[in-house]
Amino acid sequence: MRTIHVIGIGAGDPEQLTLQAVRVMRETQVFFLLDKGEEKADLSDLRLGMLSAHLPQDGSWRVVRSRDPERDRRAQGSAYSPAVDAWRARRADIFERLIREELDEDGTGAFLVWGDPALYDSTLGMLAEVGERGGVAFECTVVPGISSVSTLAARHRTGLNRVGGAVQVTTGRRLAEGLPEEAEDVVVMLDAHQRFLAYADREDLDIFWGAYLGTPDEVLVSGALREVAPRIVELRARERERKGWIMDTYLLRRRREG
Repeated sequence: MRTIHVIGIGAGDPEQLTLQAVRVMRETQVFFLLDKGEEKADLSDLRLGMLSAHLPQDGSWRVVRSRDPERDRRAQGSAYSPAVDAWRARRADIFERLIREELDEDGTGAFLVWGDPALYDSTLGMLAEVGERGGVAFECTVVPGISSVSTLAARHRTGLNRVGGAVQVTTGRRLAEGLPEEAEDVVVMLDAHQRFLAYADREDLDIFWGAYLGTPDEVLVSGALREVAPRIVELRARERERKGWIMDTYLLRRRREG
């Protein structure tokens, strides 16, 4: 039976590859790479660089590229979930075709996942959908990776939670509905609209922000939210203009009294 490895490769630093990830990569015959276009070509280049650095140059493995389908990121409200479902279905179609056409019956393929496959990544869900369709049979293994959340905390030399406290990981879209009350520390991912600005007048919040974590372009800002929010907005706009895209993550922390 075919085997598909889903390998977490860290937040961008090639040294974040785990020993397990390298071992499983060396067992893989075909690496599936979804191309996100010229603007994000450096993300593909980082993946290819990891393969070249850790795998033998003996022709025992190859890379198969396919264009990643575009997602309607303008959809809001009740249109959001249907837009995501449609995108996931198109992506699952690509996964199914790649597995069926590019792998022998007993072949081994892999998807290299940015960060950790278990944290806000769709690869596992889409492979599950492909399996449920029954058009192609395969087994799936998962190699955990170092997430952008872990990298963010390490770069700012802080923990994600404090003694006796809870930490919540959420999205910018959910943050727009309100700051969670059950957690003192809130990690926010996928925030294209800088939802933290809604809380920039509060005096009890600190922010630990990072963009392009683990890459040579990494940018970090931390401090009282009301003081550094304008700086983050400025940096985010500048970097997005320079590179054409941005990936950022941040931790919002309520200050404790006393």
